[in-house]
Order: sequence, then C-alpha cells, then structure tokens
Amino acid sequence: MTASLQGKKILLGVTGGIAAYKAVEVLRLLVTAGAQVQVVMTAAAQQFVTPLTFQALSGETVRTDLFGPGTEPLEHISLGQAVDAIVIAPATANCLAKLAAGIGDDLLTTVILAASRPILVCPAMNVKMYENPVVQENLGKLRQRGFHILEPAAGEMACGAYGSGRLPEPPDIVAAIACLVTPPDLGGRRILVSAGPTHEDLDPVRFLTNRSTGKMGYAVAAVARRRGAEVTLVSGPTALPAPWGVSRYLVRTALEMQAALESLFSQCDVLIMSAAVSDYRPAGLAEQKIKRGEEEMLVKLTHNPDIVAGLGARRQQQQVLVGFAAETQDLLEHATTKLQRKNLDLIVANDVSAPDAGFAVDTNRVTILDRQGGVEVLPLLSKEEVADRILDRVAALLAERRG
Repeated sequence: MTASLQGKKILLGVTGGIAAYKAVEVLRLLVTAGAQVQVVMTAAAQQFVTPLTFQALSGETVRTDLFGPGTEPLEHISLGQAVDAIVIAPATANCLAKLAAGIGDDLLTTVILAASRPILVCPAMNVKMYENPVVQENLGKLRQRGFHILEPAAGEMACGAYGSGRLPEPPDIVAAIACLVTPPDLGGRRILVSAGPTHEDLDPVRFLTNRSTGKMGYAVAAVARRRGAEVTLVSGPTALPAPWGVSRYLVRTALEMQAALESLFSQCDVLIMSAAVSDYRPAGLAEQKIKRGEEEMLVKLTHNPDIVAGLGARRQQQQVLVGFAAETQDLLEHATTKLQRKNLDLIVANDVSAPDAGFAVDTNRVTILDRQGGVEVLPLLSKEEVADRILDRVAALLAERRG
C-alpha cells in the first residue's frame, strides 16, 4: 500500500475531537506503508486518546508540550523542518481558528507557524460547526496560504447529527498524504482508466463474467492520481472502494463500458485499458429465470465490441494508449499481435494462470511491450509498483510528444 510513503517522515498532529480515535488508524496505516511518524498531540486530544497508544504504534515518544521535562528549546522549530509532510487529523474548529489567526499557544500550533513543509488539514466537527461562516472563512484563509484541505465526509456523527463534518476515512487521509510527498510528474494530464470485469446477462438471475477483481486497474488509477493526474475510472462490478481523488463511473456490461469510454475518450491524454471486458455476451436475454430442464441447454453467444481497438482507430496523435493482455499461453506472441492490431503504444502482458500474478491477488508479474519492439520484463511486484512502472513509461511518452 502506498509505496511512495516508504522511508518518508511524517508529522501527525492530533487535536481534541472525538475523531481522534481515527488518528490511531491513520498512524497504523502510515507505519505499515513504511513511513516514520512523529506524533504531536494537543492537551485536548489527550482527553480522547492517550499518548501511550500513539507511542506504541509509532515507536517514537509523542510530543505534547512546549515546556517542561523532556522538551528541547528549539523543538517547535525542528519538528516542522525535519519531515516530508505534516497532517493534522482531526483538525477541530478551534485548531482551524488558531491556524488562520497565526496563533501559536501550544506545541502543535507553534510547529505549524515554523513549518516549511506541505501541510494537510483534515477538519472534523459537528455539521453545524463546520457550516458556520467563521469556520468556512478560516478554511478559505488557510487555502489561500497554501494549506491543503481534505474536505470532511458526510454521514452520521457521534452526536447523532447527519451531514458534512466527519473525518475522512483513514485510507483516504493516507492517500492524500502520499500525494503531498510524490513528485507530480503527471500534473495537468487527464488519464482515463478502465478496470474490473463485465457482467453479461443471461436472464434476470444469471450472467457470464470472468475472474477479474479490478485490483490492477484500481492500482493504476490510485497511483496516477498520486502522481498529479486528473483521473477518471470506468469500472465494471467490483467490491473495491473508489480510489481517493478519482472520479469513478460504474458500469456492468461491455456495451455500457464502451459507451462510457467513448464519451470520455476525446477528453483524455492517456487511456489505460486494464478492464477484462467479456469477448462474448448471450445473443438474447431471457425475460424470466431459465428453469432447469431435462435436456441440455445451449446458449448462443455473440461478439462484444473490441473497445480499445475501436478507440485506437480514432485516437489523436498525441494520445497515449495502453492495453493489457491477460494470457495463459504464448504470452509474447499474443501480446504483440494485440499491440499492433489495436494501435496501442504499450501493452502490458501477464500470465494469469500463475498463482501469484493472476486475478484476485495483490501482486503481478508483467512484461511491457512497445511499438518499437521493446520488451521490458518486470519481476514479481505489488500491483501498485507495477502501476508505477507502467506510468513511468506513460510519462516518458507524454514528455516525448510534448516536444
């Protein structure tokens, strides 16, 4: 998860709201991703979660005070300089007001005043507090000063109210942090990604599909967003949540996926077609559930459109097209044929019969082929790492075409 956080130094500021318990999970996810995390807590935050909890997970002494035993004279300066990014989660209305007014009356707010690193603020409070004009004005001031604001989620709150003000889920916070520490080499680019299987209905109960879970395509979308791209994801049925910061269109069938991609294609700089689109669909749809009979049942199938070939035929010269070839034999031969026939720039080939590189696993072993005959064989990597390697090639092609 979020390989770009490996070895990064993050300061996690925790203020005094009920959502402070979620900061524990943010810390756990950061540490799991390989980040080194220094936690700074306000006095109010310690009323909700103890410093010992954060210390046990981070392996670092939690900083809480400006003065007193265990403090350093210039700690309020060094803490905000010795990290790659700072995140405040949760950020209460009181904290926002202090930051907007430039008040430094405790360790966390003083660290922020002296910080020279990217700062992500994650507001969390009651919906009425969040909607208060003063709070919104303070958020506006922080945006103008270069703070990154992660908008709160909407939902039911601890007080029973419903509305905007919930702390975003910890994986989304971690994804936003990863964006802050990743060079935006795809900034300003619009990337269209397809992912997952399609469902081709046989009757109201049954459908034909394949083993794709969407993990590879979702990893591509998440990593492209992290690298600064504006990402649109067209997804077949999957249990995966939408990657943070990505616009997602949900479809079921190959025809629905075709319609969505065709409507979005002209607006994109890059299409990465990682969806496992069904090659066939039933020729007819039964209006009622098909009952078991004594005789064998024959199902007539008809071709689904070759979506990426159709888009490849009408691509603009500057657009980059990437396809996938999921094969079980003659991998390079089949992938090369598809690369040429579909008018692609790159094709990512993998043997889906391999237990560690097929569907429903978190790793992949792929070979990337290009139009010039180049073949890049990658070792077994996480799907996120594979996504980064694919996007490295995409970024290089975009730079070439820019001139």
